[in-house]
Parts: sequence; C-alpha cells; structure tokens
Amino acid sequence: MENSVEVTCTRRLEFDAGHRVLGHQGKCRHPHGHRYAVEVSAIAPELNALGMVTDFALLKETCGGWIDEHWDHGFLVAEKDTEMQNALSLIKDSKVYILPCNPTAENIAQYLQAKFAVLMAPHGINVHRVRVYETPNCWADCDGADA
Repeated sequence: MENSVEVTCTRRLEFDAGHRVLGHQGKCRHPHGHRYAVEVSAIAPELNALGMVTDFALLKETCGGWIDEHWDHGFLVAEKDTEMQNALSLIKDSKVYILPCNPTAENIAQYLQAKFAVLMAPHGINVHRVRVYETPNCWADCDGADA
C-alpha cells in the first residue's frame, strides 16, 4: 500500500515514582508520588515491509526497559535539590535519579524525549513525541525532530 503521509505509532508506558518540585509554593513542594504514564510516539515517512513504523515491542523493551531500570519505584530529584538528595541517602537501598532540572511533567517530557531519541536511533527509529501524564488530567508534551 502506497502512503505519502508520515505515520506515527505510540506505546504507553506506566511507572511509579516520587518527586518534589523545588521552589514550588503549593503542595508540590512536598515529597509525593505519582503513577506516571508516558506515551512515546515514533514517526516514519513510510511503513516498513510489515506495514509498521516500528514494532510496539521494541518501544516497550527499549524505552520501557530504561524507565523500569532507572525510574520505576524510584525518586526523581533535581540536581540542585541537595536537601532531598541528602534525605534520600539515609534510606537504605533507595532508588534515586538525579535530573539536571526540576522534575516537573514538562521537564520530564523534555528529558525523556532526548533520552528516547538516543536509545531508538540505533534502531533507525525517530521519536516524534513524548507525552508525560503526571495525573490522568495533567500532562506535558515534547515534540522532537520529525523523520
């Protein structure tokens, strides 16, 4: 089948993690957790021989595998949040991931967009968009380079 438009496919990934927003004036200044959902969308100018942008399993294994290893059931901490880093260092076997930015949904989307683009590049897959749901009603999108 001939197709002259770009096509995307999206895999939803879910994980649990804690964070706090350093400098926030509201509730988010306190340590708390979320059941995050991430949608990673790949894009291609044409479908492969099987009629796909990519296999959904590849997105799950590569992007989902990275999240499982580094973030799932962990705590996302801003690099500048030394108070939280020190507190978490007192908890035996705590899983802490230091981010160069505040762990807001917007920054997480940007971070994952860049991370997933690097992870998928060896497979010849272009990551078009990463959407991060902090709650079912609140999300942030980061669009990357198109195919």
